[in-house]
Amino acid sequence: MATTQSQPETSLQVKRTFAAPRDRVFRAWTDARQFALWFHPSTDYKTIVSLMDLKVGGKYSVEMHHKNGAIHNVRGTYQEVRPPERLVFTWRWQKEDAAPETLVTVEFRDLGESTEVSLTHRNFINLEDREKHNQGWMGCFDQLQNYLA
Repeated sequence: MATTQSQPETSLQVKRTFAAPRDRVFRAWTDARQFALWFHPSTDYKTIVSLMDLKVGGKYSVEMHHKNGAIHNVRGTYQEVRPPERLVFTWRWQKEDAAPETLVTVEFRDLGESTEVSLTHRNFINLEDREKHNQGWMGCFDQLQNYLA
């Protein structure tokens, strides 16, 4: 079960343990084909990874297509890539270019046959934005759980 820790209004943290080795969980985050299979908040979405240049300074671009026709595009730049331990990347929704860029840190803790993933997302402009992202990340973690099962 995922937990959300109390954080300042501009930050959130989600942790969950997955029943898969760290290398496999890390690949699910860093292989574009695998990432597209689970990176969405519910099964009502299909994800297209149009760019995933996995290196410091490399860019990514992801589209989440909802069954109702809505398309949500997020993009950013990798700040840190340390296989299989840590990813840090900027995050900005395409339709919200005026909004400040936020920062996502994902840490992968090796527990042998399982892996604890700790995600911290920082620099939200308000509590409402943070809560929307918290719901989205919890949904993505549910989809990752199903993908790894």
